[in-house]
Amino acid sequence: MPTSIESVLHETRVFHPSDAFVQQANVSGMASYQALCQAAEQDYEGFWADLAREHIIWHKPFTEVLDESNAPFHKWFADGELNVSWNCLDKHLATLPEKTAVIFEADDGKVTQINYRELHARVCQFANALKSRNIGKGDRVVIYMPMSIEVIVAMQACARIGAIHSVVFGGFSSKSLHERITDAQASAVITADAQMRGGKVMPLKPAVDEALAMGGCNAVHSVIVYKRAGSEVQWNTRNDVWWHEVIAGQASTCEPEWVGAEHPLFILYTSGSTGKPKGVQHSSAGYLLGNILTMQWVFDHKPSDIFWCTADVGWVTGHSYVTYGPLAIGGTEVVFEGVPTYPDAGRFWKMIQDHRVTTFYTAPTAIRSLIKLGGDLPPQYNLSSLRLLGTVGEPINPEAWMWYYTVVGQSRCPIVDTWWQTETGCHMIAPLPGAMPTKPGSCTLPLPGIMAAIVNEAGDEVHDQHGGFLVIKRPFPSQIRTIWGDPERYKNGYFPAEMQGAYLAGDSAHRDADGYFWIMGRIDDVLKVSGHRLGTMEIESALASNSLVAEAAVVGRPHEIKGEAVVAFVVLKGARPQDASTIKQIAEDLRNWVSKELGPIAKPDDIRFGENLPKTRSGKIMRRLLRAIAKGEEITQDISTLENPAILEQLKEVVQ
Repeated sequence: MPTSIESVLHETRVFHPSDAFVQQANVSGMASYQALCQAAEQDYEGFWADLAREHIIWHKPFTEVLDESNAPFHKWFADGELNVSWNCLDKHLATLPEKTAVIFEADDGKVTQINYRELHARVCQFANALKSRNIGKGDRVVIYMPMSIEVIVAMQACARIGAIHSVVFGGFSSKSLHERITDAQASAVITADAQMRGGKVMPLKPAVDEALAMGGCNAVHSVIVYKRAGSEVQWNTRNDVWWHEVIAGQASTCEPEWVGAEHPLFILYTSGSTGKPKGVQHSSAGYLLGNILTMQWVFDHKPSDIFWCTADVGWVTGHSYVTYGPLAIGGTEVVFEGVPTYPDAGRFWKMIQDHRVTTFYTAPTAIRSLIKLGGDLPPQYNLSSLRLLGTVGEPINPEAWMWYYTVVGQSRCPIVDTWWQTETGCHMIAPLPGAMPTKPGSCTLPLPGIMAAIVNEAGDEVHDQHGGFLVIKRPFPSQIRTIWGDPERYKNGYFPAEMQGAYLAGDSAHRDADGYFWIMGRIDDVLKVSGHRLGTMEIESALASNSLVAEAAVVGRPHEIKGEAVVAFVVLKGARPQDASTIKQIAEDLRNWVSKELGPIAKPDDIRFGENLPKTRSGKIMRRLLRAIAKGEEITQDISTLENPAILEQLKEVVQ
């Protein structure tokens, strides 16, 4: 008998957008949102076709809309032709040539601005440089660079000539880089000598050299190196070329390569459950459309906005809401090289003040870190320019949401808590801020045209308020097309037979009485405790709502009686106590707190304390490491992407 996943989180606070915000919103009021949803329900293909014609400039108009003949390998607008870079840059040259496209702030605080005319010229120049290295349509180019104007230029230049880029986060090791170069069979790598983070020089070129020396990279014939830090680097005269030398003398115009709507724009590798990275392949037109619509619907973008997404381009958030979305709608965006805590924990707030940021989009992990390191700092800065806040990457616990809303947004900025994935390309479930009230911790309702549902293990819809598996029942334009080189893995992983043709997101969720969606965590993070199935996010939220706790992560470990025991890793707001009796008392108080908040079934069996949690340099908690620690297993996997490897020993200490 299929069982549902239980929700034990009870959150009843509701926040309505102000009348002034509703009146100016791109989607104004609940009736406008419902009308869009109804249009999609009544004529699904017509709904998407109209939007694609309205928002994308086509070189060759499409006549086909959705092709499901080879499901789940769906095609959208397949006979149309376009160029994504042209839609991000050239289309603005007649109307917005002098408008600032990017405000770049370097790690040391130096600010560089570039307008659309200048950005277009630099992209064309670099596109011509790529062509001079015999890189063209269909070639894969790995990009391993710091946050910079140059990384946006590199990605846009690839799109301009029809090359398929694969960005690798600059914090990844040479081994991770090697895996991605070989899987994509890349013909070129674009990198930098080093990157600057938190006042430190962090080399990049040596990792590329190591990756290429590991073998299997024979297709790589060019390594283009941007001189960022002036570091000394080893030089291979056969393949290596400096960025500034390869663009010298190149023309600042470049006719775009017109490609089919389904031409792959990029491959972005994401961790698989087996540990082997999956190359998520996205199309050109469908992905672009999703980015444009969500900039307008979810971020309520206005021509006067200063938009800041803090994500690195090594992740999908940086692709969608740094490199493509803001530029496709002619926006002005902030791009930041550094970290939120350097030179102090007021860096984000100072940047919002200095650049008059209106829309701020960051991760719950960053918010929780900033609460711990300087929760009283935001009022010391002028944040009056802000009008909209957003979160991305994981569910935000209600207490962090409230701090973000009251302290950063001064109780006047709606928060868009966005649920989406590398595989979906853009937001799927998120508030339209001028249309719907928000609830702390809920991503609210699906976007118009996104047919989200919650099902049990047999794929049948769960209609009551029990939780289950989150699925999307109809294909949508921005979704993953396949896993690069592994169509079977794509089919089996995202469209298993029992899901009856729906896209399986891999997250558990439940809906409340208002139909609002609440994400409960990854399916593989669901704990089975004494016959009950509990989402880890809810226990984490309960812990984080305690005044002593800055952040918490929860995993399961095998238990011979209960099936699984709940193990919590906790970071306290104050210093980590050193004496055993204090630690023991805090652990007992927190166990009782969870019991009171959620019920005895959710009470952690084991609480460990650390000064931090194991995170990648992008701020993602590495839960696999926590599961290994909880089980007492030796950690054998690569931890080179960890920001703070020393924390692992601390988290092994059991509270006696």
